[in-house]
Amino acid sequence: MSANLAALDPALLLPPLIAGWLVLATHVPLGRRVLARGIIFLDLAIAQIAVLGVIAAHAFALADDGWPTQLAAAAAALAGAALLAFCERRWPDIQEALIGSTFVVAASLGVLLLAGDPHGGEHLSELLTGQILWVGTAQIVQIALLYAVLLGLWWLRGSRLGALGFYLIFALAITASVQLVGVYLVFASLILPALAVRAWPARSGVIVGWLLGALAYAGGLIASALFDLPAGPAIVIALALSALLGGVVLRHARARFGLANITASHCGEITIR
Repeated sequence: MSANLAALDPALLLPPLIAGWLVLATHVPLGRRVLARGIIFLDLAIAQIAVLGVIAAHAFALADDGWPTQLAAAAAALAGAALLAFCERRWPDIQEALIGSTFVVAASLGVLLLAGDPHGGEHLSELLTGQILWVGTAQIVQIALLYAVLLGLWWLRGSRLGALGFYLIFALAITASVQLVGVYLVFASLILPALAVRAWPARSGVIVGWLLGALAYAGGLIASALFDLPAGPAIVIALALSALLGGVVLRHARARFGLANITASHCGEITIR
């Protein structure tokens, strides 16, 4: 496998890189909250429900890239988020099992809806691995505006949002991201940087997690272009390596410089003891 240096075209790589960095802007803080709450598979479940909405819109011949599809995905994700928020209040001891069950049911329904479509497998693959290389300027502007609103609510309201508020913000962010970068990248962007900085204070943890993710997106896109690899899976592997190596380096840095013992509090914020 030889490298194709001519493929390193800034005009091709810059839009997906910006899109990936925007995804990280919401997913790193959300990922830290998900880890703190112990609902790791919430992302996959909500993402799969959003995908089910997209597949349903496709099955009923709505415009694949139009507002009807966007609304179908958002409505499905919000309904799923409201259902899971109710389940958390009603059956908190089996919440993770309910989330996993929701994921597999939504995934199975999606496969059934695409069963009669000769291009169903290709469509499903695109939703899972994403088409980040083909993101356009209009999509970037739309996603930036949505993320700005969601981040504003997140930072202004914080823990006062409650479980339902968290689930709804989460659902809207995931819905937008799935249609931009695919299910695999959404999950990797949410969990892997947050894992690497799980013991860091709230503000610095988000910043360092975003930097690790930003480097991974750049490295994955460059590797994808150089070796003609699918961009989504390449970035997922880069995020995994970044989280692994970054986590090791950060732990050694904390030990060497004698940083205070850092632990996560119950509400998902980080405190220093």
